[in-house]
Amino acid sequence: MTMQVDVLNIKGQKTGRTVELPAEIFGIEPNDHVIYLAVKQYLAAGRTGTHKVKTRAEVQGASRKLHKQKGTGGARKGNIRNPLYKGGGTIFGPKPHSYDFKLNRKVKDLAKLSALSYKAKENAIVVVEDITMDVPKTKTLVEVMKSLNLSTKKSLFVLPEYNDNLYLSTRNVPNVASSLLADINTYEIMNADVLVITEATAKIFTEEEAAA
Repeated sequence: MTMQVDVLNIKGQKTGRTVELPAEIFGIEPNDHVIYLAVKQYLAAGRTGTHKVKTRAEVQGASRKLHKQKGTGGARKGNIRNPLYKGGGTIFGPKPHSYDFKLNRKVKDLAKLSALSYKAKENAIVVVEDITMDVPKTKTLVEVMKSLNLSTKKSLFVLPEYNDNLYLSTRNVPNVASSLLADINTYEIMNADVLVITEATAKIFTEEEAAA
């Protein structure tokens, strides 16, 4: 069963046209766990891991051996940077490393479809006619968002191909982001309150479903 959505113009009025969003993409039973995994991977890949301690090789201090190795009855002491001493190095402390982990392609795809299905269930998908801008104009985009009643909502524009003027216009508006359909990910979908899909993007969904 397909989902019929009205196409709006940039003034927020119905154009009389509708687009069909296929149920195989927007109507599946969402899988919460794969969404969690996909979002977790996205956030983990963005971590820089800047936590760092100084080991005995890096702390300040002389490398003079404190006393001979054997015959004193005490513990072996290499130098003053020994981790057992105050001011010595830290052992087993954190080191910068990558937090990224692998997710199977099918898991990522299912997470994306689940996220899109959630947006469809919440009626958080708006289809607008293709927006053409001669020059980047933040003011124009702000007016479009007001017309669509999305000024206070976190919105994600999903575009079929790169549009330099529209991208530059969205970049400077709070709560508005844009992404190519080919590059969209689960985190971006879940992070947005509303998906704003252009008419051309919606047709790609339909064509892909027909081809399948």
